[in-house]
Amino acid sequence: MPGLSTEQQIALIYQHESRRILATLIRLLGDFELAEEALQDAFSAALTQWRSDGIPDQPRAWLISTGRFKAIDKLRRDQRFRELQPSLNLLAQDEVPLTARAIEDDQLRLIFTCCHPTLAEPARVALTLREVCGMTTEQIAQAFLLSTQTVAQRIVRAKKKIRQARISFEIPETTQMAERLDAVLQVIYLVFNEGYLCSSGDTLINSKLMAEALRLARQLVRDIQHTEAQGLLALMLFQHARHCARLADDGRLLTLEEQNRELWNSAQIQEADTLLRDILPRADIGRFTLQAAIAGLHADAKSFAHTDWREILAFYDLLLQRHPSPIVALNRAVVVSKTSGPQAALQLVDELHRSGVLSDYRLLHVFHADLLRQLGDNHAAEQSYHRALALTLQDAERAFLYEQLNRLDTSI
Repeated sequence: MPGLSTEQQIALIYQHESRRILATLIRLLGDFELAEEALQDAFSAALTQWRSDGIPDQPRAWLISTGRFKAIDKLRRDQRFRELQPSLNLLAQDEVPLTARAIEDDQLRLIFTCCHPTLAEPARVALTLREVCGMTTEQIAQAFLLSTQTVAQRIVRAKKKIRQARISFEIPETTQMAERLDAVLQVIYLVFNEGYLCSSGDTLINSKLMAEALRLARQLVRDIQHTEAQGLLALMLFQHARHCARLADDGRLLTLEEQNRELWNSAQIQEADTLLRDILPRADIGRFTLQAAIAGLHADAKSFAHTDWREILAFYDLLLQRHPSPIVALNRAVVVSKTSGPQAALQLVDELHRSGVLSDYRLLHVFHADLLRQLGDNHAAEQSYHRALALTLQDAERAFLYEQLNRLDTSI
C-alpha cells in the first residue's frame, strides 16, 4: 500500500481483516472475551513493532499468532489460569495451521456459533452483527432503535449461554446441518429485512445492514453447497436490486407500481436469475427459493402492467402448501386481488382478521384499507388506515399512510 503511513496501513488491515482474525482467535482460545482482548493486544503490538520492523509478508497470520500468545501470557498471570489450564497446555503448542482456507472456515464456524438454535432469535441477531460483522453495540442499537444497554445485555447473555452450554465453535456435521443452517439463514434474512425496511425511525433504508447480510449470504454460498443458501442469496439480490428506486426525490415511499425500473440494478437481477435457474429444478427447494422465484418474476417484468400475476400466484400456492404461515397467506391475498379482484381478496383478508393472528401486523391493515378503498367503502378504509398508523413506527411509512388517507373522499 504505497503512499500510506504504517498507521494508515494497519487501520486498513483492521478494517478488512479483523473479523477473520477474531474468528480464528475465538476458535483457538475458546472464549469470546479473551479473543477480543487478544485481537486488541495484537493490533497494539503491531502499531509498536511494525513502525520499526515494517509490515510482515503475512500480517493476518502475524496478528493471529501474536494475539494467541499474548492471551496465553495473560492467562498465566490470571486467576482463570487454574480453570483453563488443561486447554492452556494445548494452546501453547508451537504449530497452529493458519492457512487462508482455515481462517475462512473459522469465520464460518463463528456464524454457526452465533446463530445456534438454543439462543433466542434477538440474541442471535445481535451477536452475529457484533462478532461476525464487527458492528459496535451502539451501531446495532441505533439500527434497531433499541437502547445500547438492551443490546449489550443480549450479547452478554448469548456469550454466557454459549459458554455454559459448551456450544462448540464448529461447522455442523451433515446430520445437524439442516437445523443449524436454517437458523443461520433466518438471522441473515432478518438482518437484511431490517436494512431493507427499517422497523422504526426516520430512515427507511439501512444500507450497512443490507450489505452485511449479502456478504454473509455470499460466504455461505461459497463455502456450503446448499440449495436454500443459494435461494436466500437470490432473493436478497432481487430485493436489493430495487432499493435505489423505492424512494422519490422528496423521500416519499414509492409502491412497486410507481418505481422507475430503469433504476433497478440489472447486474444484481442477472446474478439472481442465474442462481435461480440453477436451483429451481432441484427437489430440495424451500421457502427462500420459492420467495426468490416470486421476486424474480417481479424483477424480470418489463413494467408493472406486464407482471405475470398468475405465475406468481402459482408459486404462492406452492409456498403456502409447503410452508404455511399467516404472512404467506396475506401476501397470496395481495396477488389474488390482482388476478380475481378486490372482493375475492377481501374474503381472504377477513379470514385472517377473524383468526386474530395478524391483528398487530400493520401491513394487514394497510392492505385491508386499500381493498376497502377499491370497493368504495372509504369510511371503513379510513378506520383501517388509522389502525395501521397506530402500529407503524417508521416515519416514511407513516407519511405514505397519511397520503393514502388524504386521498380518501369521506365526510368524517
